[in-house]
Amino acid sequence: MTPPRPGQLQDPGQLPDPAHPPGPGQLPDPAHPPGPGQLQLGWQYAAACPDPGPPPRRPTPPEAERLSPDWVAAQRREESRLNRPLKAAFAVAVVLGVVLAALGAAGSLGALLTGLAVTCCALVAAVSGYALWQGERALRSRMADERARIGRVREAQESRLFAWQAEHAAQMQAWQARKLAYEQQKRWYAVRLPDGVHQVDIAGGTISGWSAMLTTAAASQLAAGGEITVLDLTGSAVALDLAGFARVTGTDPLTWVLPGDLPRLDLDRGLGRDALAELLWAVAAAAGEPEADRDPSLDHAILERVIDVLGGQPAIAGVAAGLRALAGDPGDDVAAGLITAAQAARLTALSGRGTDARAVLERAWVLESRLRKLAPAGTGLVPLPRSKLRVVALDRRVGTVSSRVLGTYLTAALTHLLRGTPPGPRWRHTLFVLGADKLRGGTLDRLSDACERSATGLVLAYRTIPGHVRPRLGRGNAVAAFMRLADAEDAMAVSEQLGAGHRLVLAQLTETIGASVADTADATYTSTAGEAGASAAGVSPSAGVSLSAGVPPVAGVPPSAGVSPPAGVPPVVGGSSRDTGHLLLPEPAGDMPPGSEPSVSEPSVSDPDNSEPSVSEPSISKSSASAPGASESEPVSMAIRTNTGWGVTTAKVTADSESLAEALKRSHDFLTGPDELRGLPASAMIISYPAPGGPQLVLADANPGIGGLSSATPLTLGEFRARPAAKPAVPAGQASPADGSASPPDTAAPPPIRPAPNLGPPPRRLDWRRGRS
Repeated sequence: MTPPRPGQLQDPGQLPDPAHPPGPGQLPDPAHPPGPGQLQLGWQYAAACPDPGPPPRRPTPPEAERLSPDWVAAQRREESRLNRPLKAAFAVAVVLGVVLAALGAAGSLGALLTGLAVTCCALVAAVSGYALWQGERALRSRMADERARIGRVREAQESRLFAWQAEHAAQMQAWQARKLAYEQQKRWYAVRLPDGVHQVDIAGGTISGWSAMLTTAAASQLAAGGEITVLDLTGSAVALDLAGFARVTGTDPLTWVLPGDLPRLDLDRGLGRDALAELLWAVAAAAGEPEADRDPSLDHAILERVIDVLGGQPAIAGVAAGLRALAGDPGDDVAAGLITAAQAARLTALSGRGTDARAVLERAWVLESRLRKLAPAGTGLVPLPRSKLRVVALDRRVGTVSSRVLGTYLTAALTHLLRGTPPGPRWRHTLFVLGADKLRGGTLDRLSDACERSATGLVLAYRTIPGHVRPRLGRGNAVAAFMRLADAEDAMAVSEQLGAGHRLVLAQLTETIGASVADTADATYTSTAGEAGASAAGVSPSAGVSLSAGVPPVAGVPPSAGVSPPAGVPPVVGGSSRDTGHLLLPEPAGDMPPGSEPSVSEPSVSDPDNSEPSVSEPSISKSSASAPGASESEPVSMAIRTNTGWGVTTAKVTADSESLAEALKRSHDFLTGPDELRGLPASAMIISYPAPGGPQLVLADANPGIGGLSSATPLTLGEFRARPAAKPAVPAGQASPADGSASPPDTAAPPPIRPAPNLGPPPRRLDWRRGRS
């Protein structure tokens, strides 16, 4: 039998099959319970128990059989008609006998003749009378037989009626069970990534929709003990709800807002010459021509030569000063202490060699003009504590070119850092890149490879689908997801990629809440790095605290190009940059100081008397070093409902129990097409994953507030259907068929409760105008 799609009604006489496999509209479910390694993308609306429909009608009692007066009258008329000759003969014989007897008594006839005539009349009267008596007896016998037949018919009718009533009682009891299961069933099921997936590509979406997706995915990971890094390149506060959730659940997020916090962010420290040259070339190329239009070898050679001359681990400001020295007068940079006079002399000497000196000078000026935006990087490092949630965002006032430069710098630097990270459990660390359509294809490929090698989960979100992004959607072991698409060409391309004929179910609650949530485009982040920088004077880092996303100068290596640690912050002696760790990456388990990480209680699922599982929400308790005023232990769903825009809106919409009950039951299906993709609700997400028969789709709602509804379950649809069937509740005082336990001796067990045979709607009224069949 073909399994139904989500929301499709099954046979009303069938309950969900525990061994029912997931159908084409469902993601494959893992065989083990959910953990930190399984990213939850949203919630799937489905009715596992279909609507049982109207209750069965009571059986119509048949019309009782009875002796028909018309039939009796007809029988008597027929008998009377047949007995007319006999009655006439009897009457004539009697009258004639009486007349002859009177004549004989008067002497008119002789005694012998009179006796003979009277005797003949008596014989005729006796024969006709006997025949009349036999006819009446036969009529009574037929009537008695008819009454006996009617009695047998009545007994058969009553027997059939009792059987119908018993069958109706069983049907009514089954209908009540299905109705109860339908009304109390879970309608929202978690949607998690299948095993083997290391990347999620999200195309389209609004700021509020991305906020919902990020909060849903990252909150579940944080609650399960994972770590989150967010690169918000949109210029909007997409991670604002997630940061609010993290604070109330015991995690103080680290937030950098660029370019204001660029001095407190140093991602290129510790890189070798080739890696640093590759990083700076990628940053410079992001602000210039397409990468296919120019050979990068010349730029690589210039950057490598400058880095060699500077020596050690130069900062970006030093490299920019070296490029200026290579192209012109280095006097100002030498006076500022960015480079030394000896280094300036060597760079000036390099610029005058060879026949391509003019080309070298031109490229040096171009590189310097593009890298100048990153010159403040790492010049004002401050001590910051570690956190499970790190957010690096671009200010909304950043221009288009600067946003590409800063975004490429963050992405390329993280790529190099991930290459040196030992692999750990899959999806323990998840990297979200929001606004990835601003990055070049090569940058995206290198980041994807580094995340796959280090077992870091990667989520790339694209507002638009440019030409270099389209072939990369869902490539390899990646899952593609599509949210609302604003561009008509993008919607047409995605519709062709998904294919036609996919019918999806959209819940009314998704549309209602999606239209009520306010956009966060005007909201802004609060920079925790900036706050720490304002109060960093005279503070030395303690155990578990490292410099902002960078590494202090290594012992034995001079400071790079005039960049030194802040006053009051002593350099770390001994070890390399990998030993102190980077704040944007997870810290190795052996390096975590005791008590610095929040303790996480794993979610537990219990099965009480009711048929639905009750979920103990995972909670996060803060350590003693956490900030005052935060909740010590707060369920995840409650934290989302009270501290996120989506949670608050969901709570308001579902405040009325009657409206909630109606909204949860309403849904409609639609076929995927360009118009439907452009009109999706803000939190709706179509997830596509490869399958042997073609791409399989499931429609999920990324609204994090759904997890707090009573109709939501952390189980996936496949896990819910694979549960063992719940045992029926046994009334008090009755013996349990499973364990045979009897009622207490001092309590009389009540008789079994059986539904009355007249349950359900009354039968259809008989219409006297219709003939009986």
